[in-house]
Amino acid sequence: MLLLSATGIASYNTMSYIGLTSTTALNVLLLQSATPLIIIVWAYLLFRETPTARQALGVCVSLIGVGVIAARGSAEVLAHLRLNRGDVWVLAALTIYGFYCVALRKRPAVHPLSFLVAAMGIGSLMMLPFVIGEYAAGARIEGGLPSYLGIAYTAVLPSFVAYLFFNRGVELIGSGPAGQSLHLMPLFGSVLAVVFLNERFQLYHAAGFAFIAAGILLASLRTIRRNSPIQKRIVT
Repeated sequence: MLLLSATGIASYNTMSYIGLTSTTALNVLLLQSATPLIIIVWAYLLFRETPTARQALGVCVSLIGVGVIAARGSAEVLAHLRLNRGDVWVLAALTIYGFYCVALRKRPAVHPLSFLVAAMGIGSLMMLPFVIGEYAAGARIEGGLPSYLGIAYTAVLPSFVAYLFFNRGVELIGSGPAGQSLHLMPLFGSVLAVVFLNERFQLYHAAGFAFIAAGILLASLRTIRRNSPIQKRIVT
């Protein structure tokens, strides 16, 4: 529990938000698309689990879709991308999160909600000294109500509900296939931009979606495991 809380909760979230302060959303989307590959590497290092040719091909196909969306269908946009200090923070965070995804198979055999509450609580205690240090240094939350609404949204949906659903997905189909779902993030980000920021739906959105969907479907075929080690120990 200490290891899972330190990697998946404390380190990943802290390092991600530090990185987001000094990089672009486009860079983060591209870096996040590497997470399924990172999960495959950790699965091999920790459990000598090798991906099937179909899974590897599915990851590559989905990566093409991510690239199409992130580059807005333009090779020139992709060619002018540059890594910076924030990207290093985000990449390190994703590497740690990949370890968390694979190590989830060894978590205690308790109810998913109980596990998540415990992990969040331990992770929060691990971050508490840094919070106190920042506060002592003069850091304060600014921006009024919009800032607090943003914090509330982050605390409830990305930091709790998404974790609960993703952890359950790992239980049902394993870390590799579940990690493929992270390729959907740039797609969902594009859809949200259309809905909330009045951006226009473009042809490259459709092309990217087709590649991502094909890659996920390809990687998920014959990988659903009805009786994972965790499921056998948990009464659902």
